[in-house]
Amino acid sequence: MLSDDVVATWEVELSDGVYRIEFAHGTTSGKRVVYINGQEVIRKDWMFKLVGKEAFTVGGANTKANITIEAVGGFTYEYTLQVGGRSLQKFTDQRAQTTKTWLLSVDGEECRVVLEKDTMDVWCNGQKMDTTGEFVDDGTETSFTLREHECCIKATGGSRKKSGIAHHLLLDGERIAAASH
Repeated sequence: MLSDDVVATWEVELSDGVYRIEFAHGTTSGKRVVYINGQEVIRKDWMFKLVGKEAFTVGGANTKANITIEAVGGFTYEYTLQVGGRSLQKFTDQRAQTTKTWLLSVDGEECRVVLEKDTMDVWCNGQKMDTTGEFVDDGTETSFTLREHECCIKATGGSRKKSGIAHHLLLDGERIAAASH
């Protein structure tokens, strides 16, 4: 059960899922509670210092995160989230460069497929997929099975140098549009 003292909420997209982080701060008692996807992960009651940091990890890879509490005048506070040592915005911007995400329905189930471009690891709904990679004439193909369906992420070089490598997900040979962030 979430507290009435929730003062900040963030969403963090990791390869193994999207995590909702909520922070409750009792400004008279100093209480600090961190929830991830509705589950309490940190509780500190009766803190005498009303400002500071709360450190925790998020996701299956135990990505380090912290919430900073700063006084901005009187009894007004500002709450900021850092993930992986960076502000949430910088972390999100960096993830947009190093991952590609597709949202699709497979046999009536919503699936979130994430490609980690630096390692070529593929995740689906929080599970790392068993993949097979091979070089082909126009790039690489990373194949895996999703339910009983054949999937392939094709990585091809752009026709111009600045366009870089393009990644496309194919489900049973049909191209799936990437999720927009």
